Amino acid sequence: MDAPTPSAPKPIVGDWYRRQGGELFEVVAVDDDDGTIEVQHFDGTVEELDFDAWDDQWEDALIEAAEAPEDWTGSVDMEPEDTEDKNEVNSEQQWLSPLDYLDQSR
Repeated sequence: MDAPTPSAPKPIVGDWYRRQGGELFEVVAVDDDDGTIEVQHFDGTVEELDFDAWDDQWEDALIEAAEAPEDWTGSVDMEPEDTEDKNEVNSEQQWLSPLDYLDQSR
């Protein structure tokens, strides 16, 4: 008797997976009406899979659950300065008195 085939987990938006070759991707959308799953690879490439392809790849051990990469910005095409807080006050500005700017308002 053959061992039971593990059922494929339902893809969850925001979860990361790894293909057999090591390529990471994130589920970015699931459309139950169309039966499709949209994934974004770490390099930013977007791909659409149908539920049957997802199940087949999972059952054939071609994909597996994975941890999100440490540098998740690779998939969203961000520059390091984009992740900086624009509202963050540097230490010098934090201690300036509003009275220091009175002469500059003219």
